[in-house]
Amino acid sequence: MKFSAENVKQTALKTLKIEADALVALQHRIDEDFIALVREIYHSSGRIVLTGIGKSAIIANKIVATLNSTGTPSIFLHAADAIHGDLGAVLEEDILICLSKSGESPEIKVLIPLIKNNGNKLAAIVGQPGSFLARHADFVLDASVPEEACPNNLAPTASTTAQLAMGDALAISLLELKGFSQKDFAKIHPGGALGKKLYLRVDDIFIHNPVPRVSMDAPVNTVIIEITSKRLGATAVLSEADEVKGIITDGDIRRMLERDQAVSQLKATDIMSETPVTIQHDELAVNALALMRKNSITQLIVLDHQKYLGMLHLHDLIKEGLV
Repeated sequence: MKFSAENVKQTALKTLKIEADALVALQHRIDEDFIALVREIYHSSGRIVLTGIGKSAIIANKIVATLNSTGTPSIFLHAADAIHGDLGAVLEEDILICLSKSGESPEIKVLIPLIKNNGNKLAAIVGQPGSFLARHADFVLDASVPEEACPNNLAPTASTTAQLAMGDALAISLLELKGFSQKDFAKIHPGGALGKKLYLRVDDIFIHNPVPRVSMDAPVNTVIIEITSKRLGATAVLSEADEVKGIITDGDIRRMLERDQAVSQLKATDIMSETPVTIQHDELAVNALALMRKNSITQLIVLDHQKYLGMLHLHDLIKEGLV
């Protein structure tokens, strides 16, 4: 077929439409079996064991990752491996969820009686509600689709999308029931930018910076030297009692030079901003970023209640991967 940009676009749009329709249809499949399965898992002391074959196995792996990351301990067990010895990994209290489009795969047919013999509860996320798998499952989540996005109606596309979405609905339902909070999330997501947004605090960052400060009556040349030497683009202006009275940024210096001729007579109080934006030292770093964005600034004065501790710069947050 000759390449056509319009044909490519139409194929892509058709694919998304078929998969979107499959997801919309799932809204009507959140039934008593779904609720009963959530209840069973919520009250269970065991793990969730997801299994499948082919593309369904790949989706099962992703659902395991989502469940684990939202507070529901889960493992993946490939159906082919399960019937060749790995079924020994399943504990008495575990609940099994089997994913299959047809519900008739040979490996699945061998595995199901073994699961039932062990006395484990079995749930099915299945594309054929009348299949062998569905008939033998304790809970049936209907993930059937009228068609695949594949023009030959063969390659799993809409069906795997539906399986994945059903798994997400299950995981988030459990998350809500358990009251899984941001703190809980942070405990098991310590790495990467996502983890840092949940646990990294201003305290962890600003302490590595110098602490720029000048007195209220400091001459302009002292202010400039302080800003330049501390390399944070600003300095706090403090009273004799060490109270923060203002901030002077390098932008304030430039505006002063444009405005005044006799700059040598000016003092810090003449050019400072009297209402600096501040943040408490124990605040989350991501909140500091939000403050900077809201006020269109690149520095924040860090306080312990009213005591001046130092300064946080936007570059510090960039280095931590928060931007």
